[in-house]
Amino acid sequence: MQDPDHLPSPWPALDYAQWQDTQKTLHRWTQIVGKVRLALSPWLNHGWQVPLYVNARGLGTSAIHAAGGMVEIDFDFVDHRLAVRTSEGPERGFALEPMSVASFYRKVMDALQAAGVPVTINAMPNELPDAIRFPDDELHASYDAQAVHRFWRALVQVDRVFRLFRTSFLGKCSPVHFFWGSFDLAVTRFSGRAAPLHPGGFPGLPDPVTREAYSHEVSSAGFWPGNDAYPNPGFFSYAYPTPAGFAQAAVEPREAVWVDALGEWLLPYDAVRKAADPDAALLAFLTTSYRAAAALAKWDPDLECGIGAQGIPRAVRATGARPCVN
Repeated sequence: MQDPDHLPSPWPALDYAQWQDTQKTLHRWTQIVGKVRLALSPWLNHGWQVPLYVNARGLGTSAIHAAGGMVEIDFDFVDHRLAVRTSEGPERGFALEPMSVASFYRKVMDALQAAGVPVTINAMPNELPDAIRFPDDELHASYDAQAVHRFWRALVQVDRVFRLFRTSFLGKCSPVHFFWGSFDLAVTRFSGRAAPLHPGGFPGLPDPVTREAYSHEVSSAGFWPGNDAYPNPGFFSYAYPTPAGFAQAAVEPREAVWVDALGEWLLPYDAVRKAADPDAALLAFLTTSYRAAAALAKWDPDLECGIGAQGIPRAVRATGARPCVN
């Protein structure tokens, strides 16, 4: 049993430069698995049928109906194994270790074929520069198990706080889910009003997908581990359409900055990790950025409520009264 005084920090350090090769490989691996879910699932509003979810061992698809039964695929970042489970047979899978994207692709397709779930996916990566078809990608082949484990431990904490934040909204809100295209964990609130047609134009993302995702007004927040252009992990918050004055809003904590090139607020991951109360720092960013966007865009203020408490139903108020604020 581990000594409680020497347990790893719940908010681990993340160094993009240290694990960027592994991240680029893992990003493509998650796209392969995510595209299996995409190929087997009917379309759900805003592409909610495609993400992966943080779970007790890593990231997974959740259960997918296929071939008369169910299948799910999990990245286990504790034992470092990819598991393919079905309702009709034994578990299959293989070790997660240094291997090319092409090798990973073949192993996943072989495991699904053996499980009686043959599937064909679009083999071209999405939202990536210099994309290489999965079966041909021998370039990306890194896997640093310790770095991946740290990343997953960070996702566990972020997922927990995002889920808390999600409870403070009474309107339509997405699950907390991991989008494998952009390689980020996100949660999105909706005003209930239709949005202007999105112009599209995101590299590697078909315009019809973008336009369906942003068919209604949103306030979205998320976490991503960094990339070559912004080589630091951080949190983001944006609105579509972006309301006038959002860039000048009072967003907390003080380390939060507006980035014109991205059209969103950014908060460095280290500002949360090193805070005296990381949960409070992250909730402050999520809450103040949402409230600024909602106020400027004139969202219904009654959509917001207090954070949910364990085991306590929300009180129901009389018709026309303001919803509870626990």
